[in-house]
Amino acid sequence: MVSREEMTRALEERHGKELQEKLSAASVAVCGLGGLGSNIAVFLARAGVGRLLLFDFDRVEVSNLHRQQYRVSQVGMYKADAMRENLMEVNPFCRVEALAERITEENAKSLLMEADIVCEAFDEAEAKAMLADSVMAMKPEKYLVAASGMAGLGSANEIKTRKITENFYICGDGKSDVKETMGLVAPRVAVCAGHQAHMALRLLAGRKAP
Repeated sequence: MVSREEMTRALEERHGKELQEKLSAASVAVCGLGGLGSNIAVFLARAGVGRLLLFDFDRVEVSNLHRQQYRVSQVGMYKADAMRENLMEVNPFCRVEALAERITEENAKSLLMEADIVCEAFDEAEAKAMLADSVMAMKPEKYLVAASGMAGLGSANEIKTRKITENFYICGDGKSDVKETMGLVAPRVAVCAGHQAHMALRLLAGRKAP
């Protein structure tokens, strides 16, 4: 069993002590635990983010397994519970708070207020807009890292991170739609998730430009 001290030392060797202390003290919310969110959560746990708040009311289905960070044995479990289980294998010292609940206009503030950064990983445009409105209505210093466009077999180089406002970033190609392409392909979804997770880490490090 790896000890907390061993894990911390390994992360500090990679990131430097000062940055790792910032990451360890941070709290990041991941809203939606599908192809985007499950990858984002794994990336952030591996980076040593101290606290992850995970939200998704769906259960793991067989159709999820080609692009989401779940196992066959977890089919039927709530994604929130399954992801917490997986993250404890990735980084048992990360504080993971997983809730199988839908985020709404009514509960968004109470669920997300303690997060330094909110990563939006929803499928539906209405849910994306609701979350953006809710987060931007909170404390001015709260960051939102959202996604738009990652479907199909277009070049992964088309996926970019764009700064919309001082505290709002969008990752993706900004145009592809599941309904108009062959759908979601695991590597391209993971590239977009990587952009979101990396932007979250940059913000925690104090680097605001994309």
